[in-house]
Formats: sequence, structure tokens, C-alpha cells
Amino acid sequence: EASINLADDEELMKLMVDAGFSTVFVGIETPNEESLAECNKFTNINRDLVASVKKVQNHGLEVQGGFIVGFDSDPLSIFKSQISFIQKSGIVTAMVGLLNAPPGTRLYQRLKKENRLLKDSSGDNTDCSLNFIPKMNYETLVNGYKHILDTIYSPKHYYERVKTFFKEYKPQRKRKARIQFQDVRALVKSMWFLGVREKGRRYYWKLFLSTLLKHPRKFPLSVSLAVYGYHFRKVLEKYIMTPIEDALGVQATEKSGG
Repeated sequence: EASINLADDEELMKLMVDAGFSTVFVGIETPNEESLAECNKFTNINRDLVASVKKVQNHGLEVQGGFIVGFDSDPLSIFKSQISFIQKSGIVTAMVGLLNAPPGTRLYQRLKKENRLLKDSSGDNTDCSLNFIPKMNYETLVNGYKHILDTIYSPKHYYERVKTFFKEYKPQRKRKARIQFQDVRALVKSMWFLGVREKGRRYYWKLFLSTLLKHPRKFPLSVSLAVYGYHFRKVLEKYIMTPIEDALGVQATEKSGG
């Protein structure tokens, strides 16, 4: 885990890659500067965040990003802005959550003073529940949040993001490893499940062929990322993309104290 100002330290990035690091998690939070100021994320303000992400990728590190919606300063356009940022930056693994206020934080204390707390945080910012009354309409917020997830992990947007990432990513050169049976097995399974059975299979084949032709050294990684994307979509279907009425019912019960 690192701050985005890692992009300013070329020596540290080189040392990390030399030491065997291949991935770094960065808390981007939001592309909206007012919301960044609200959560005291000052290292992310007054810088080109997309360019910073690409610089880290260019040094051989995959950037995984954390994003939040639900800040008081978030405009209605935040959902579109988050999607646009995630796509442009090539952050393949984008972990998006709803804002919650854990006990002991400044946010918790502020919301308590404003009489906006509903309960203690569940600790899971992806379950479509909030432990406070947001400034934005709750239904608008939850629907917008789900729209982000549904969009960025759709086959079209996900595979496009992998291609964007590969344009910048320069992995450290390693000695060629011998192809193992499990590697061939994983490739065949991905071709069957993602290239034949899944609805978005044409986007899988576009990535498949594009990587083979333009980035052959990154082909094994493209297979892994394609499988991760399939897993993310299944998780979304099962745990997160629940009917809005269910989430609203829980929230209404909490507000009424029932």
C-alpha cells in the first residue's frame, strides 16, 4: 500500500521492482478535489492523478486503486467522473465502496455532532449500507454506486481497461519460465468460460489477440487479469448487485429505529 506521491520517487519505485514488488495499492478515493479536501487526502490534491498512476505503471508496478463515493462534497456527476477516471487511468482492479464513518474517526465525531449517525459502521463498505444520513439522496447514491460497479466490471469496460494498462505497463524483464501444465490448463479454461460461454466474449478475444500481437510478454498476465475480471463479475452478481428496494428497506428501518 502506498500514497500516490510514490510517483514522485523514481528511485523508490525502481527499488521496489528490483525487490520483487509487482503491484501496489493506492487510495485514490475520488477525482473530486472538494471531496479529497473533505477527507484530508491532501497528497492527492493539485496533481494530475491519471498521469501519476501511469507513471507508476510505467515503472513496472500495477496500480490497484481504492475509491469512495458518498462524501458531502460529491456532486451528482461523481459517478460518471469515477468511471471516467478509472477507465482513463487503466486501474484494472478498482475497489469502489460507499463512505462509512468508523468510530473514533474525525468523520464519525463530525457526523455525531450533526446528528447524522445511524449506527456503527459494519466494516464492509461494499454492502450498500451507510451508517449515516448522506447529503445526497440515499437511493440516488446507492444506484449511482451500483452503476459504477456494473459499468467498470462489464466485459467491455474491464477488458478495455486492461488494454489501457498494458500501453503504460513496463514489467521488469525476467528469464523465461518454463510453461507448466497448469498454465496451459488455465489458458484453456479461460478460453472456454470467457471466450465461448460468457456474453462479453468478443471483448475477451479482442484483448487476447491485441496482447498477442502488441504485448506478447504480457500475455500470461492478460490471462490472469481476464480470470480476475470474471471472478469480480460473479462476486458482484452474488453479493453487491442486490435489489435497491432491499437496501432501502434496511436503511428505512434503521432511520425509524424499528
